[in-house]
Amino acid sequence: MPETPKTPSYWQALLPLIALMAMLASSVWLFGDDSSYGPNQIALLIAAGIAILIAFANGYRWKTIEKGIVRGISVALGAILIILTVGALIGTWLLAGIVPTLIYFGLELLSPQWFYAASCLICAIVALSIGSSWTTAATIGVALIGVAAGMDMSPAITAGAVLSGAYFGDKMSPLSDTTNLAPAVSGTELFAHIRYMTLVAVPALVIAVLLYTVIGLRTGEGGDASSLLAMQSQLQDLFTINLFMLFPLLVLFVMAMAKMPALPSIFVGALLGAVWALIFQPERVAAMASSEGWQANLEVAWLALSSGTEVASEDEGLSSLLSGGGMESMLNTVWLVICAMTFGAVMEYTGLLGKLLRGIVRMVKSTASLVATTILTAFGTNVLTADQYMAIVLPGRMFRAEFRNRGLDPRVLSRSLEGGGTITSPLVPWNTCGVFMFGVLGVSPLAYAPFAFFLLLVPVIGILYAAFDFRILRLDEADMDDEDDLLADRQTI
Repeated sequence: MPETPKTPSYWQALLPLIALMAMLASSVWLFGDDSSYGPNQIALLIAAGIAILIAFANGYRWKTIEKGIVRGISVALGAILIILTVGALIGTWLLAGIVPTLIYFGLELLSPQWFYAASCLICAIVALSIGSSWTTAATIGVALIGVAAGMDMSPAITAGAVLSGAYFGDKMSPLSDTTNLAPAVSGTELFAHIRYMTLVAVPALVIAVLLYTVIGLRTGEGGDASSLLAMQSQLQDLFTINLFMLFPLLVLFVMAMAKMPALPSIFVGALLGAVWALIFQPERVAAMASSEGWQANLEVAWLALSSGTEVASEDEGLSSLLSGGGMESMLNTVWLVICAMTFGAVMEYTGLLGKLLRGIVRMVKSTASLVATTILTAFGTNVLTADQYMAIVLPGRMFRAEFRNRGLDPRVLSRSLEGGGTITSPLVPWNTCGVFMFGVLGVSPLAYAPFAFFLLLVPVIGILYAAFDFRILRLDEADMDDEDDLLADRQTI
């Protein structure tokens, strides 16, 4: 007999989500910042187990559920490989003196009063150039967190500024994968989507920079600028510092701008960092080697890729700052991603997530409520599935027909998907973006979220535009004929 499972009820669809929210809140209350190192993973798996029991009650078989879990996890495999490779890149770039060089010149160029605003703008320019918020955070962002430590500035505010700039550049760049995905799912054109996105993104960035400027001017005087020279001196004692150390960073930017895939680009950058360490930091490599000779030096470079770098100095804070990285450092992140994707896959493939979304669509009445609901649903999908791609694709599929039926331009949908899906993803601690940013910046999403002004402002501005019907584009009959052709071309999405 073929499997004919029943359609879940709304209460059945809500139960795993309610259980997850309760367990995650308890996890944070009991374990604080350590909640992402095991407790959150257990909460996600228990919630997935509750969803599986509901699926059994509705007639699903284990083999079907297992296939859905495997498919769901496979969606995140690309992100998992990138996460591991970024760990390797951080390890070799610390050993090669690349990150220390960025910190050294950052200390020289940045003043405490303008540090947060400058961090935001620097990351915006870099992300716009390469189209990757992840790469920006893992390179420039890591260095800026180091500079913040040297100035005794807030790591939480710095992380918020880094992510604000990185995600602005990501959304404005045609090289970004999510910036390409949103218009593809919605049925519009890439550059038309980017132009329409600027109406929300640019005001959000301007407000964010102004807020960082105000915070810097009010608190920057407390930054310990007198310690900067001492820190620079220690960096020079530990590493060879010069502009040529930044060549691997330049290579990575060139590969990104040439539209090379992220995974091989980052891995090449990591390998080049290992080579740079052997050539330009022989004393640092020798200090970490267990014996003498080129074999021992090669072992150190190899271990930097897998286990990271350890730097010993008289300043414990500096030692902690310059140590870390390696694929091994990302294993907890991978653990969290797998658990989160397991929960999201069970919710999707057993019909529980679809039931929630269909119920939401029926409640939408006005254009403003449709836009607001799309943004909030994309954010909710981020929470449920822990993946920014699913937060774009699933609501995009659910709402595309509704937007068209109401005569709304698909750019309104694509901008709403970006505002609720991509941009809010690093605010969710168990989302792939949230755990990645926590892994590379060392700051919990719960700590930086109040200061990630751009990420908070974009969805709010998008909802306000809809509420006041400001620049909400509509289709005429000719446009709707063109839309039919576009939708036919996008059926493979």
